[in-house]
Amino acid sequence: MPSIFSLFKARSTSPEASSRSPFSRSEIRDKAAFLAPQMLSIPCPDPTAEERTRDAHQNRALRLVRQENWTALSKLIVEKDAEREMTPGGMAVAELMAFGARADVVLAAEHALLDREPEHDAPLMRGIEALEYVLAEHPADHVISCIVAQAHMDMAWAWRGIGWDVEIARRNREAFEAHFERARDILATVTRHAATSPLVAGTICGLLGSGSETQRIIADRYETLIDLNPHNTGPFRALGTHMLPRWHGSYQGLELEARRTAVRTRSIWGAGGYAWVMFDAISADDEACARLDLPFFVEGLHDILKRRRDPHTANLLAAYCANTMGHACSGNDSADYVRVQIADCANWIVREHLTELHPMIWAHAAEGFANNLRVSSPSRFANSGQEDAMRIIAGLFQTEIENGKRIVFTEKGPIAMAA
Repeated sequence: MPSIFSLFKARSTSPEASSRSPFSRSEIRDKAAFLAPQMLSIPCPDPTAEERTRDAHQNRALRLVRQENWTALSKLIVEKDAEREMTPGGMAVAELMAFGARADVVLAAEHALLDREPEHDAPLMRGIEALEYVLAEHPADHVISCIVAQAHMDMAWAWRGIGWDVEIARRNREAFEAHFERARDILATVTRHAATSPLVAGTICGLLGSGSETQRIIADRYETLIDLNPHNTGPFRALGTHMLPRWHGSYQGLELEARRTAVRTRSIWGAGGYAWVMFDAISADDEACARLDLPFFVEGLHDILKRRRDPHTANLLAAYCANTMGHACSGNDSADYVRVQIADCANWIVREHLTELHPMIWAHAAEGFANNLRVSSPSRFANSGQEDAMRIIAGLFQTEIENGKRIVFTEKGPIAMAA
């Protein structure tokens, strides 16, 4: 019986495809799906430690908002922001609490806008009006200003969606522009805090892409934000996205800023700063992917996992390589060659770093980590991620499995044992 790898190689049509990847052939998927349940044993915590931590911070903020204790909430977020407190997986706690504080308002608006054409009497403005009243009571509080501005930006994107400009209805575009204009007005009063507060600097960066900012402005704002807390990788990834030509950047500018960021953060991430900046950009843009400095990017993946050894990061990078990049086939030969090489990295990431499975990460990876993704059933979504992961991991261990071994994941990684 041919192995998964030989099936891929036999059906490859280009010389570059000789770097074997188990992620894109139907025969591979079917066989691995059959083998995965019997031959793989991997812990699958629900919720994961990272999910519990994030939920705890968000819910703490949400409780304070529902108790209308904005003074206590603001003080707490100021402390977390000043301490640069992070979750084990690398999410800023101040950002999580700011989201929890506006969650009721934003989620209600997103629900009303599910079909993009809400009824004219839909109560879309009640929540944001309530937040505006809070802001009026605390006009000098930069944390509350950020929360209200972020709520306006969230509502703006809920109105607009992620389609091309020509696809956006006039009413939706006008709502998008109005919410962003209000966010700009609010943030104009707190810009003096941007030099010291990652929360303020990050909120100001959230305005990018809605106007006519130049490439230099985008780069400078993200440089300020990243330097305030270089352990937070979210701004690295956002910088890469905003440096694409579709967001007023350029491919040359993207490469330059990725390298500049890598140099500035080398003591923390090694070459990982380059990989983080390119992370989403190359999955969204074929030309950016084709131009990638592949050896530098792969070095960056190694350096990230040397420095952040938590299960969340291992799952994130494994799922990104295997699902986000491994399943993307664009027809651009140069880009697809790079994607095959990155997909191959899932092999050593899983073998050397994976200790447990986080299905939700794998499910999001299959959708390209889309920020505006709407999930109607989280349980079904997670199940799809788990099925993908088990299928892919079974393919990675095909040789061992065909030799009668069962793959058991431990705290030290996977071990091949007699079945």
